[in-house]
Amino acid sequence: MIRIATIADAEAISRIYNYYIKNTVVTFEEEEVSAKEIEKRISKVLEKYPWYVYILNDTLVGYAYASEWKPRRSYQFSVETTVYLHPDFGARGIGTLLYGKLISDLRAMDLHVAIGGITLPNDSSVALHEKFGFKKTGQFKEVGYKFNQWLDVGYWQLIF
Repeated sequence: MIRIATIADAEAISRIYNYYIKNTVVTFEEEEVSAKEIEKRISKVLEKYPWYVYILNDTLVGYAYASEWKPRRSYQFSVETTVYLHPDFGARGIGTLLYGKLISDLRAMDLHVAIGGITLPNDSSVALHEKFGFKKTGQFKEVGYKFNQWLDVGYWQLIF
């Protein structure tokens, strides 16, 4: 089941996200994020954009949301999209369902562009974005440094 995130989801979202912070390079955050901080992030996103969670057997196993691409007014029709799944629930179509709902609702919001930033390599994230029509528009070489390695970030965009 997909539904809008609530503050009550912050703890579960924090656990999922912190896994990626501690164990992967898909996010460049390096310090774990508290549930209180996630509450703030959910509240800020929901002021303007959707944040969805996927519930399976009463357990939150994934989430997707859109956020402001950049704060300047000229970017008001562009958003950045994000999706994370509990590491035990990948390759089950949950990311596709979450992203599908998010993209569908963003299309209806009179937005113009959705942007996905992906630490490379990340074949599954690239495949998910391209499944929804995102096209690669650029790649920054060695812009992040985590776990003693330089990392590239590619950008994919979907024009509605």
